Amino acid sequence: MIAMGFQGFRDRVDAGRRLAAKLGGFSNDENAVILALPRGGVPVAAEIAGALGRPFDVLIVRKLGVPGQEEFAMGAIAGGVRVLDRRVVELLGLGQDEVDAVIRRETRELERRERLYRNHRPPPAVAGRTVIVVDDGIATGSTMSAAIELLRQKHAARVIVAVPVAPRDTANRLRREADEVITLLEPEKFIAVGRWYQDFSQTTDEEVGALLSGDCPGWR
Repeated sequence: MIAMGFQGFRDRVDAGRRLAAKLGGFSNDENAVILALPRGGVPVAAEIAGALGRPFDVLIVRKLGVPGQEEFAMGAIAGGVRVLDRRVVELLGLGQDEVDAVIRRETRELERRERLYRNHRPPPAVAGRTVIVVDDGIATGSTMSAAIELLRQKHAARVIVAVPVAPRDTANRLRREADEVITLLEPEKFIAVGRWYQDFSQTTDEEVGALLSGDCPGWR
């Protein structure tokens, strides 16, 4: 039961269903594909894919967390693309060795997830297509920026960011990078993505695999 006065989402399924209602126009776009940022973005994207009847896959991006404060992003990596917030690095006095160690660790995890989630499937072809990039929420936006840059390099025709919740300033910044940013909530007092969910339990690798294997339209 959702608490009285709670302005958020029951869980990622609820968020995905509500976000799908704002994306209904894309159901007629045969050129559109939905890509989720795992893990939390996958159940959200699965609901959208099912509602719109569009193909669905993952776009694997890894946040570069500040050493000792891993939830605080200093950048992100994706498919050879690296986005690094030099302002954060300099503000925290991080050395290049510290930054490189995080990049190596997250590169290994990115490669592991590529093997696990893709299961020998080729990466989705996005050139000339409308790509809707979905996550369960955005905080700093570093991860989404890396995803947008990767899709630009792969010549996507349009990049649409779709998330249930994001801070207003982050959403506005991403609007300068993507072709469109669609949200349900843009709170000024954001705190964290999980604050806007009643159930923000971690999505597991097994759940991601199950959703990608057929609980909604698969990549075709």
